[in-house]
Amino acid sequence: MSVTVSPLPRTARGLRWCLHLLFAGLLVLAAGRAVAGPAPHAWPVAAVAVVLALTYGAGVWFARAPWAWLAGLGTGWLVLLALSADGVWVAFPLYFLQLHLLPRRTGVVAVLVTALAAITGFAAHAGALTLGIVVGPALGAAVAIAVVRGYQALYRESERRRRLIEELTATRADLAAAQHTAGVLAERERLAREIHDTLAQGLSSIQLLLRAAERALPETATTAAGHVAQARQAAVDNLAEARRFVAALTPPALDDAGLVDALDQLCATTSARHRITARLHRTGEPVPLSPATETALLRIAQSALSNVVRHAGAGTVDVTLSYLGDQVALDVVDDGAGFDPAAGTDGFGLTAMRARAQALGGTLTIEGTGGGGTALAVQVPAGTGAG
Repeated sequence: MSVTVSPLPRTARGLRWCLHLLFAGLLVLAAGRAVAGPAPHAWPVAAVAVVLALTYGAGVWFARAPWAWLAGLGTGWLVLLALSADGVWVAFPLYFLQLHLLPRRTGVVAVLVTALAAITGFAAHAGALTLGIVVGPALGAAVAIAVVRGYQALYRESERRRRLIEELTATRADLAAAQHTAGVLAERERLAREIHDTLAQGLSSIQLLLRAAERALPETATTAAGHVAQARQAAVDNLAEARRFVAALTPPALDDAGLVDALDQLCATTSARHRITARLHRTGEPVPLSPATETALLRIAQSALSNVVRHAGAGTVDVTLSYLGDQVALDVVDDGAGFDPAAGTDGFGLTAMRARAQALGGTLTIEGTGGGGTALAVQVPAGTGAG
């Protein structure tokens, strides 16, 4: 049978030393009373007490064999009890040793056997079995069992709480890591939308203008110079956007003007750079919009106009900004070739526009058929200008 030794935390070392001192003190008491009194076995009692003390002190070498150590202590104690009635009190520290070193049920049985032996020995020295003789060892055994079981229950509860705290700490760390990862992914998605809607669209515009310049070069240098100048201006605008990303501020077009002026400037720039007429319309009573709402609507308009320029083959495109009380709507309608929305999209562009609208709690819909133009409609909550 294996022997389970209950571990003692550092805070219990004081109790262990108290047990050592109690055992030594009771041995000194038994030996001292025997030598000082008229006991017939004074020196044998002292000798047995010394042997018991040495056996107890050798317990460190019996750490892996507590059964042998307890057997040695029990045998020496029985000899001491047979020689002196004072040996009965040594049973009390023995209770704690048995409960600590032996398995749960075995320890209780050993304590009961020790208490019975103490009562028997005490009664033999007294010459009679009285209530006081029974109560002393029995009460000591009950107290020892209650104290040790209570301490073990507290220790188990402490260990359970310690493990729970460790689990909570680990869970908190995992949650923080997950939140960090989610934040990184969200920021990557945001930057991807920004780059697509500004730098990528601007660079596409530059590419179209330079191609036009290449076609115009053989005809007239003046026309080519105009295209090149427009390309240079597009590069300047996109450089400003790149710097604005670094500063994490609103789009440059919104710095000195509101959303309406920014959209008007966007339509004018689109008309000047490409063979298309872009017109802005506004309906409803304007209300203050948050910077996030203005930025999102401007980006959607930029991306939508870029798609019209690159894919629609349209002659005109109408951008309408409508204030509808607690809602604001943006419609981009062209007279180009159109397309079937169910057949697919241009990839990231429409996905990014839809994500911007949904991030504001709004919706984005697209209607278009082959040869009938395309209509893009965005509607988001107006919110407030404080956001």
